[in-house]
Amino acid sequence: MTLCLVTGATGYVGGRLVPELLAEGYQVRCAARSPERLRGHPWSDQVEVVRADVTDPEAVRGALEGVDVAYYLIHALGSGSDFGETDRRSAQTFAAAAKEAGAGRIVYLGGLPPSGTEAVSEHLRSRGEVGKILLDSGVPTAALRAAVVIGSGSVSFEMMRYLTERLPLMVTPRWVRCRIQPIAVRDALRYLVGCAALPPDVNRSFDIGGPDVLTYEDMMRRYAALAGLRRRRIRPVGVLTPRLSSLWIGLVTPVPTGIARPLVDSLRHEVVCREHDIAEYVPDPPESLVGFDQAVRLALQRIGSGDVATRWSSASVPGAPSDPLPTDPDWAGGSLYVDVRESPVDASGDALWQVIESIGGDNGWYSWPLAWTARGLFDRLVGGVGLRRGRRDPYRLRVGDSLDFWRVEELERGRLLRLRAEMRLPGLAWLDLSVEQRDGRTWFRQRALFHPRGLSGQLYWWGVRPFHGIIFGRMQHNIRRAAEAHEDCPAAPPPPTLGA
Repeated sequence: MTLCLVTGATGYVGGRLVPELLAEGYQVRCAARSPERLRGHPWSDQVEVVRADVTDPEAVRGALEGVDVAYYLIHALGSGSDFGETDRRSAQTFAAAAKEAGAGRIVYLGGLPPSGTEAVSEHLRSRGEVGKILLDSGVPTAALRAAVVIGSGSVSFEMMRYLTERLPLMVTPRWVRCRIQPIAVRDALRYLVGCAALPPDVNRSFDIGGPDVLTYEDMMRRYAALAGLRRRRIRPVGVLTPRLSSLWIGLVTPVPTGIARPLVDSLRHEVVCREHDIAEYVPDPPESLVGFDQAVRLALQRIGSGDVATRWSSASVPGAPSDPLPTDPDWAGGSLYVDVRESPVDASGDALWQVIESIGGDNGWYSWPLAWTARGLFDRLVGGVGLRRGRRDPYRLRVGDSLDFWRVEELERGRLLRLRAEMRLPGLAWLDLSVEQRDGRTWFRQRALFHPRGLSGQLYWWGVRPFHGIIFGRMQHNIRRAAEAHEDCPAAPPPPTLGA
């Protein structure tokens, strides 16, 4: 069986490549500087994991022992201003170790070089230099060269996501009008997997890209339309240098400035594929390559799907390359604001669940009734459903039930009630009420989640956040008290709402 080594398995591409290789029947070894970061992956027990830092020749030689195909997915971006020198030394170490270990092939994913003759950015220069070092290693190498990779967790995609969602009006650098040929992450992975079976005489670079050639401005406008945002107004100016642009991105988005600045400097280049020779060895799929619009839809599909995690990137079992991974950075996957409260309850889980399942309608919301009434009236004034729907049954719920201005989205009787907000909001909102058993005690966990849509959604969240302590804090306290009272008198129905 062919053994593949994946370096950078804790990174964006590496973490998504591993399950694709396993699905194709390859044996996989993962090399990581911090192997413990791989434990949250569902495939972690299907691979061999070794500790190796690519700057350590001995560790790299050990990781490459017996390897047929070595994937080099390491980049020092974000490690400081000397990331280019770190990249060079790491690539030289890896190339020499691969030659010494007798590896059959190296596969590398780098950056697409610019079409013009202008001085190249340090980021793209370093990507190109690493590719050349590997191609000159004496080991057959396939150096794939891509522009922007479209998928949740990709740094370039996340910058575009946050800028578009948070700024309805943008004064931007002129680079937003440079042409780019983006590629969907699933197509990039398909090429990477296909390169494992290249003939041994293939030692060259390949340009890879999707079917669309767009400007960054085009991509932001199309993202806004696909995300349901109003049309973005973009005004390019010539006074924003790469440094100023990266500071601007650092202010507006959670992407670290140390990562944003080298990428921004590269965006001033036009990066379009000059050949599509990869198709001779890895044919395009019958349904064609994934276009930009579909790639964005795939990146957005988890939002509103009911599969709501603490943050988008905390989901443990991704279903597709576009899904988030546990090793994605905290800032990846778009904004998801969370208010979590929990407390022990001196009652059985059954008593607490009966109170939770009876919430809403005439039973009330166990917190500041006047605030809930006012919120319902305001929702009706703006065309929403308000609190007039009540509930179908006073004590029992089922998935799909309307519950005042909520909808029952998930119900695990005795454990979890998930409600999706149907009031008029600049975003998507959920409320989780759950029963947990820990350390021999019953715990009540309450979690409110909000995914903002555009700048109005951001402002809404920060506007209502000061009231969460009153509304959700009292709800936590009063549901606990109601459960304890119900435990003392289990024959009676759960007590109605308690005042603030």
